[in-house]
Amino acid sequence: MRQQEFVNMMLPVKDKLYRLAKRILVSHDEAEDAVQEVFMKLWNAKDKLSGYNNPEAFAMTMTKNYCLDRLKSKQASNMTLVHSNYTTKGSGLDKQMEAKDSAGMVFEIMKSLPEQQRIILQLRDVEEYEYSEIAEILQINETAIRVNLSRARKTIREELLKKHSYGIAKN
Repeated sequence: MRQQEFVNMMLPVKDKLYRLAKRILVSHDEAEDAVQEVFMKLWNAKDKLSGYNNPEAFAMTMTKNYCLDRLKSKQASNMTLVHSNYTTKGSGLDKQMEAKDSAGMVFEIMKSLPEQQRIILQLRDVEEYEYSEIAEILQINETAIRVNLSRARKTIREELLKKHSYGIAKN
């Protein structure tokens, strides 16, 4: 595979790889390092990439595995936990602040989800992958993906309802 073919195939995927890495590692710097490392591994294996039916899914799988390995490594204790890259376009400042607060709550709740639910939620709802693509990336069946996604969404919904209805008496 020539350099230009590799660039044309992998460049559109770069942002998706970064968002997945950021969701798993949380830190902006760690996510950038992870994507760079995955791109280096992909470059070294570029001749084998053309043999894959879905090189994008292969790259996502590599990113997921690399990030999970990083979390398990001894260096994981040095990672910073910050998430403030959410922006919204609204008419009023109040609406913008409310949306930012809600998004912040969702991201906080997502941190408490089991790892697999968090990754599936990121791939499906943020990256908008199809169930079959997620199954290929995570190497689990589509039913398990649907169940985990449903549980993750339910947990987020329940936690948001708790936070939004705090102090309001129910009849």
